[in-house]
Amino acid sequence: MSIAEIGREATFGAGGSEPYAHALRREGRLQLVRDAGAVIDSYDLGRWMADADAVDRALLAAEAGPVLDIGCGPGRMVAAAVDLGFVALGVDVSRAAVKVARRAGLPVLARSVFDRLPREGHWKTALLIDGNIGIGGDPAALLARCAELLDRRGAVVVEAQSDDSVDDVFTASVRDDEGRTSSTFPWAEVGSEALTRHAHRAGLELDDVWRADGRVFCRLTPTRR
Repeated sequence: MSIAEIGREATFGAGGSEPYAHALRREGRLQLVRDAGAVIDSYDLGRWMADADAVDRALLAAEAGPVLDIGCGPGRMVAAAVDLGFVALGVDVSRAAVKVARRAGLPVLARSVFDRLPREGHWKTALLIDGNIGIGGDPAALLARCAELLDRRGAVVVEAQSDDSVDDVFTASVRDDEGRTSSTFPWAEVGSEALTRHAHRAGLELDDVWRADGRVFCRLTPTRR
């Protein structure tokens, strides 16, 4: 599958009865449901719609701008980056999420990371936070696209799974706490060990890995030649 085809795939929480859009309106909860029916993750949209927390802010403070938040949702990381004085942009395929972010005055685009984006090749920091390494169900292809977007001295900051050995691609759907279900879409879950392998295939290398408040982050930079 080409990068362009990945960008056209069904996406997180869309289709069906649109649970993501409904949950955004009331700061509800979502579950990520595997194709076999098992619930494998849950999300509190109140957290996504709140201000960035201390872990989020520390992550950003250690990086450089401009900052691109991939799968920005309602925009908390974009807002935090702007507050820190960075030029920032969020992109998300969910028009409902983009609408929330724009109402807050944030610079966001209703666009896939695989679409043409501003400042290609000049972003100093690209974020894949809150499980967004799963986008498209092909971590290596997603990281390769991030590498295209980066400045040669830039970095991709990825939030990985807490289990370092996880490396799983599957078909999933999203369900809200009122029973609404999305269309199915490809997704991935990746721990730090597997992320390092996927990064290598994408022309990136592991620069740092750290844990904070139960979350795991990896900083990837272009491979030095």
